[in-house]
Amino acid sequence: MKRSSFFILFCLLACLSFAQTVKILFVGNSLTYTNNLPELVEKEAKSRGIKVKTTSLTFPNYAIVDHWDDGELQKHIMGKSYDFVIAQQGPSSQAEGRRMLIEDGRKLKKLCDKYETKFVYFMVWPSQAYYHTFDAVIKNHRDAATENGAILCPVGEAWKAYFDGTKDFSLYGMDGFHPSPKGSRLAAEVIVDTLFKNE
Repeated sequence: MKRSSFFILFCLLACLSFAQTVKILFVGNSLTYTNNLPELVEKEAKSRGIKVKTTSLTFPNYAIVDHWDDGELQKHIMGKSYDFVIAQQGPSSQAEGRRMLIEDGRKLKKLCDKYETKFVYFMVWPSQAYYHTFDAVIKNHRDAATENGAILCPVGEAWKAYFDGTKDFSLYGMDGFHPSPKGSRLAAEVIVDTLFKNE
């Protein structure tokens, strides 16, 4: 009898442990896969006692619409039971990028809602050469999240606050656009802060 009770308790604890693992799908391009940001998010979450398992759907120069047109994104969401889908495209400071961010994000939000998945925008940053567009990048991501009722990970805002406060541009990598390891670590911290702020 004791052995049977122990087995039942073990099974319950195992199920509870499994249920506490948060599943995240990253959808984006090289701004996400450089330095393996999803893995950094797993490590940052683990350091806070949160179990996270990430999956990446990232290709060079892809916007949300490119992922949508490929069709793999929809298959992932329909079949994997993700807790969060984090979408990232380029800076989106111009009118066309803003339109894509909002309209294509709206389609993705509706699909996420259907499968009880939380839709998240990953706000990025402009290249250093286009630093003057930073405010537009921030505004367009904030507007997209508001219009579509999505969660916003304000990584770009954290980058700008760091730059403006320190005049240190070491969050950028050698090309002045992709993140350095330091930049990706800050991105991971902001993402975990946003998703698990009540943990």
